[in-house]
This record gives sequence, C-alpha cells and structure tokens, in this order.
Amino acid sequence: MTNTIVLIHGAWLNSLSWEAVKARYEAKGYKVITPDWPFDDRSPNALRANPAPGLVKIGQREITDHYDRIIRQLPEQPILIGHSLGGVIVQQLLARGLGVAGVAINPAPTPGVPLGPQAIVSALPVLGDLLSFWKVKTMSLDFFRTRFAQTISAGQAEYAYDRYIVPTPGKAYWTGVIKPMKIDWAGQNRAPLLLIGGGKDLIADASMTDAIYRQQKRAASTTALKIFEDRSHWTLMDDGWETVADLALNWAVDHATDRSPVQLVAA
Repeated sequence: MTNTIVLIHGAWLNSLSWEAVKARYEAKGYKVITPDWPFDDRSPNALRANPAPGLVKIGQREITDHYDRIIRQLPEQPILIGHSLGGVIVQQLLARGLGVAGVAINPAPTPGVPLGPQAIVSALPVLGDLLSFWKVKTMSLDFFRTRFAQTISAGQAEYAYDRYIVPTPGKAYWTGVIKPMKIDWAGQNRAPLLLIGGGKDLIADASMTDAIYRQQKRAASTTALKIFEDRSHWTLMDDGWETVADLALNWAVDHATDRSPVQLVAA
C-alpha cells in the first residue's frame, strides 16, 4: 500500500489552499506532496501583486504534463486527490495509468460532460472576455464571496480571499472548451475513482459531478459518487471540511490498487 498522497489544486488557488488537509493527512503518517501549478509557487499576495509572465501560457495540458512528470519521479505510485480543475487533472492522470486511486472533489467541467447552469454563470467572467485566452485573470472579492465561498460570512470571506486567492490563466479555462484532452471513458485502464460533489456548489454543479460519474463508470475500474447536499465549492475549507477530507482519504485507501512505479518518461 502506498504511503504517498499528491494533492492537486484548482484554478484561483495554489498549494497553500491544501494547508489544513495536508496537515491532517500528515498527522495520519502519510507523505503529502502539494505541487503548485507552473508559475504559481509564491505566496498568494506576491502572485496577485506580480503574476509571472509565463502563467499566461499555462493550459490544462501543460498542467497535466507538469503533474505527470512529478508523479513519474516518485518512488511509489501515489493516491491522487484534486479539487475543482484539479479534479479534472486527477481524471486525466488516472487515464494515463498513474496513481493507485483517485478522488475528484467538486470537479470542474470535464471533456464530454456539458456545463451546468451555475457553471456557465461562474465561467462568464473568463469566457465572456473573448481575449482572456491570452490573459491572466483575477477573481474579484465579490465573486468569491457570492459564488465561490458563499456559505461563509463576509468577514471570513475577506480573510480567505486575502490568504488563498491567486490569479489564474484564462487559457486554463479555454482549453477545457476548445480542443480539450478527451478521455476514453470505457477503454481507459485506470485506478479506482471517487467523485465528490456539493449540492450548493455554484462553480461546478452537482449535476455535472453526477454526469461525470455516469461517464466514468463505463470503465472497468471501480467508480463511486458522493454528493454532499449542503456543501459549496469551498468545501475543503468550509466548516466541516474534515468530513470531506476523511472520506476522500479513507475511500482511496480502501480501494487502492497495487501498481508498480511508472518509468520516468516524457509525458
């Protein structure tokens, strides 16, 4: 059984967003790796003040290949857990044969699954700007407070925004819409996958998580679904986040497959 966990963050966040989950898993004895996306490896304040010029060139393929390279250098295949767009990256990595188990929490739009109505509204600040493919975008505090983390108080939202929110490349959104990396749902030879959604999620509708589940269960591998009806997209930092984090880890441990370390090759 693996002792390694790789946590993959989504858009608008970097690895700092995993600080509580990482500490909880490490207290259980796991080695937890939380790589940033390329050009995201500074504090949120520094990233907001001065985004790296290279960030604008980062799309879903670049992010997936980045994590692919990291995982191939590990001494053992890890458990993969991702949130939002990180949940899409987890699915792409599993489809490449990486990981002993995967969990996609509040997964963002996945190729072959239509956007839900809330996801369409939430994507408009990026996709409504037709030039955003070549831009780095910044989420507003109002958007964060009303759509991303609408279940916490205004004071909590202001603190969380300042501590965690970072700019994100428009290309990461557009490459999920234009020529996305497709998944061979039935033909993939992947490790078991758990999909977790939130009934109050205004970024990635629970109906989308259910639709992803119905596509993913076409694979021969184990696939499971859990919807928390009272949880938002901010589920891993909202009150009661421990329940979600523990479910993700316990399910992955219980369903992990034995896989040999992959060879270090280019993605």
